[in-house]
Amino acid sequence: MKKFFKIIGIIFGILLLILVCFVIYIYFWNNNRIEKAEEFAQRIENFESMESNEYMQYSIRFNKAGDFEQGFKYLNKAVELDPTLHLGYRGYMKLRFLRDFDGALSDFDRLDSLTPNFNDAPWGENIDFVRGECHFGNKNYQKAIDCFQRNIVNQTVGYSDIQSFVYLGMCEYELGNYEKAINEFNRALEQSDKTTEAYYFLSKVYQKLDNLPKARECIAKSKETLNYKRNDPYNEYLNEIYLSGIKDLEKQYAQ
Repeated sequence: MKKFFKIIGIIFGILLLILVCFVIYIYFWNNNRIEKAEEFAQRIENFESMESNEYMQYSIRFNKAGDFEQGFKYLNKAVELDPTLHLGYRGYMKLRFLRDFDGALSDFDRLDSLTPNFNDAPWGENIDFVRGECHFGNKNYQKAIDCFQRNIVNQTVGYSDIQSFVYLGMCEYELGNYEKAINEFNRALEQSDKTTEAYYFLSKVYQKLDNLPKARECIAKSKETLNYKRNDPYNEYLNEIYLSGIKDLEKQYAQ
């Protein structure tokens, strides 16, 4: 029995020693990690690094926190070091978060000029699609139409194409071309009958045409398919719709 307890004691002692060594390792590893992080931050903040990706990654922490002034200070340095690699992201940030449509267009156009014979996709979206959104934001509807049409031609059928049809319809609506708007929204619905934005703006077209039965039908469809809307938890799209907007139209149509 004494031998048994002695063995147990030895095993316990070994396990305790391993645990102590592990804790010591974690302590020094964490301290080393913190020191390296501080050294990295100091190098970036002093603009000593020549690695564009380091500035880009460092900018993200500020941009996610909404501190765009700080974030763009480092993002601009990334663009300076490697414009081809980072202009798309900077343009995307200007479009999606700052609503700086002219600044975003400038970045997208410069990127396009640096990459001839290549169809760029800033942050995963076709360059003509995001340029179209910039022109739409600037109320330059004809230029927006040109961009969205190019996007449809240059892309295979997909989500961006659906939203291009939606934007084309919105542009035609703003220009007072209601029949053309109806045609574009229907093209979106041919791709997916759950395109809630198409139903929403179709209802507004029919309201303009004094066709309240169709307007009510479309707004009901928009409400029914709202869960399928274009959505991003980090930003608001230019053509994003909300339940409150649907309810406002329902009230108008009920009068």
